Amino acid sequence: MSKKLSLGFLGAGKMATALAKGFIQAGLVSARQTLAADPSKTSRAAFTREVGAPTTPSNRVVAEFAQVLVLAVKPDQVAAVLDDIRDRFTSRHLLISIAAGIPLARLEAGLGAGARLIRVMPNTPALIGASATAFALGKAAHPADGALVQQLFSAVGLALPVKETLLDAVTGLSGSGPAYGYLFIEGLSDGGVAAGLPREIATRLAAQTVLGSARMVLETGLHPGALKDMVASPGGTTIEGLHELEKGKLRGTLISAVRAATEKSRKLGQG
Repeated sequence: MSKKLSLGFLGAGKMATALAKGFIQAGLVSARQTLAADPSKTSRAAFTREVGAPTTPSNRVVAEFAQVLVLAVKPDQVAAVLDDIRDRFTSRHLLISIAAGIPLARLEAGLGAGARLIRVMPNTPALIGASATAFALGKAAHPADGALVQQLFSAVGLALPVKETLLDAVTGLSGSGPAYGYLFIEGLSDGGVAAGLPREIATRLAAQTVLGSARMVLETGLHPGALKDMVASPGGTTIEGLHELEKGKLRGTLISAVRAATEKSRKLGQG
């Protein structure tokens, strides 16, 4: 990546910190090429401690410093931040927004027509370099901007381009999905404890089982149903467990959860 690249974070919370660490560790940018703004002194101190990069309370200072800006604030703070940097935002800037539910049209309205924008939906496993990310380019974004975002977010996990109309579904699936996964792991652990396992052993076995299963899907390329059938031998223990999950409508409940979270994301975008 170009030594001339400068990266600015508008917001210095946990996700911004995780992304900055991932980008720097991957050698895509240096700490000296990075600057973050946040009104919270505590957040700024944590960012500098974890990332090794400087911070400032001023969004405008970051906009003057960096050509690539990562908007990493809560949805209800977006309008104020965009208003703050609007007169500093020029054709040299690219804004990458990770604000959940905020559509490109609202970002463009906040910065003016012709702003180079990319909307990104990562998830919290970015904290350990295992994010599932999808992104959509704004109409003024250059192909090179998309390539840059692909490169940046691939450094902290999986990054896939999608149409913006699909980003609410991405939010409902992979954005909210870690919480569903944690609940599933907790449930498996509870089952292990109910069957007599110590809690620590049950939780570690449950988490490793889910991790291994996910890697099998990603690394073999096989359909999850085919992998499931490989575990479920005729008349065996697994098919008995699967029968109970089907009676409990696990799949239907997961589908409903993703759809509900997707709809909530759409409503946030309309607010």
